[in-house]
Amino acid sequence: MTTESVAIFLAGNGFRMLPRMPAFVHVLTDGYADERVASTVTLIREGDLIAVVDPGMVAHRRLILDPLAELGLQPEQVTDVVFSHHHPDHTLNAALFPEARFHDHWAIYSGDEWVEREADGFELSPSVRLLRTPGHTAQDITTVAETDDGLVVATHLWWSADGPADDPLAEDGHALRRSRERVLALRPSLIIPGHGGSFVPVETAE
Repeated sequence: MTTESVAIFLAGNGFRMLPRMPAFVHVLTDGYADERVASTVTLIREGDLIAVVDPGMVAHRRLILDPLAELGLQPEQVTDVVFSHHHPDHTLNAALFPEARFHDHWAIYSGDEWVEREADGFELSPSVRLLRTPGHTAQDITTVAETDDGLVVATHLWWSADGPADDPLAEDGHALRRSRERVLALRPSLIIPGHGGSFVPVETAE
């Protein structure tokens, strides 16, 4: 799908299209879920936006902070943090980013302000937006970034490239499958799952 057709698709699904520059996406640490559990933590930048998605459980916080420093960034520079959902393994290290505003499925939190808003279609920047993608939990959201290499999504609709095909902890398996279909219809070039390395989706991805 071309950049123009992606823009048409997004506009047709309720997104407000603005002049944009491509986003930069970098995985700070790959997650896993076996005897131990860690979330995949992702950095997304565009213009003034410096966002971290799912700063959850990791073996040591240096696994988040060191890759950030290698990119020339300090935790205080992070402007936004996105929680794909509110399980602690995806939120535990949120306090590393003292100046950020925080996003979930229904609100933005900053200091002592709680501003309710609908996540679906909410723009963090012209090239970065949120999708409501229930299934794993009823409150799950996906972060969508338009990059030079195509659309990249950070999501817990998949645990990893290797599955499980059916999320054993999903609150609603039918909703999860519908959300996967919605994301795959965007023709993402890369999926960053909740507990594993990034992978290129295929037509049969489930």
